[in-house]
Amino acid sequence: MADSSDSVSVDMETIYLGGKEHIIQTGRGSLSIIVYGDQEKPPLITYPDVALNHMLCFQGLFFCPEAASLLLHNFCIYHISPPGHELGAAAICPDDPVLSVEDLCDQILEVLNYFRLGAVMCMGAMAGAYILTLFATKYRDRVTGLILVSPLCKAPSWTEWFYNKLMSNLLYYYGICGLLKECLLQRYFSKEVRGNPEIPESDIVQSCRKLLDERQSVNVWRYLQAIDKRPDITEGLKKLKCRTLIFVGDSSPFHSEALHMMGKLDRRYSALVEVQACGSMVTEEQPHAMLIPMEYFLMGYGLYRPSPFTGSPRSPLSPSCISPELLSPESMGLKLKPIKTRVSSPDSNNIERLSMICLFV
Repeated sequence: MADSSDSVSVDMETIYLGGKEHIIQTGRGSLSIIVYGDQEKPPLITYPDVALNHMLCFQGLFFCPEAASLLLHNFCIYHISPPGHELGAAAICPDDPVLSVEDLCDQILEVLNYFRLGAVMCMGAMAGAYILTLFATKYRDRVTGLILVSPLCKAPSWTEWFYNKLMSNLLYYYGICGLLKECLLQRYFSKEVRGNPEIPESDIVQSCRKLLDERQSVNVWRYLQAIDKRPDITEGLKKLKCRTLIFVGDSSPFHSEALHMMGKLDRRYSALVEVQACGSMVTEEQPHAMLIPMEYFLMGYGLYRPSPFTGSPRSPLSPSCISPELLSPESMGLKLKPIKTRVSSPDSNNIERLSMICLFV
């Protein structure tokens, strides 16, 4: 189904759109990691969903100026691509064994060891959220916190199994075809942005559709196989002691899965944000909805967004300005309730847009 590809050396590095790409040879194959920022800062690693890389999965969040200033001010970002999902990736050799979710999880440990990282903050979406959660249950001392977007934690339901089987067959026999892209776009986005005969699909959907054409079908098929055979990790959630912040769109096919996961986590260390009129990829559809919850979440670690005013206190949300009780683990157990508001568009066409105001209730 695929042509073989040449192996790459451990120390291969290229400059990549402001970051540096490292190709690392692990015991289970090579991985591409894009590093952004000062490596002296605390590390934050990301892991995307099926058929995506960081450009497709997290670009909307990191292109949001407020979120970018919050994250890049406090972290060095390590974007980990699943095997064969980096831009320009060759097809993985069919003779190479198909990796399991455990294998993908252990690859992350090798990445951390390669960069000599200790404990890391983790951000993952859908399948990537599952991989990072599994990593946190296996290597609890290597994870300081989890930011999860529409996460998975159970074995596939019958509905998900059916869709995975359909997508697997399409990938195997037809590659990245039109029907496969429609299945993936339904997985990622809400109907509000996918459009209909009267309303064209949004720019983010159009961009995603084009970028999916660059994926190697065999590489996507291999990641999908791993996720389709994932075990239930619900019991392991009870052992997690790191703080966890979950975002999920109310139109996501994984909405109930996120609620199930939240119910199994220790509520003293976890919080849930349900985003209205949004699909699975909150990072792309409504990245602004993530800003305030992330600010409060990171304040629990003594991290803050820099003030735009020089000579003023470091941040109006600096931990020194906040009551210590608000930064306690118990406060993070309170559910974040989203409220839908209407904002007039700047082009005076009276188009209604949605913004999220997240309140502690």
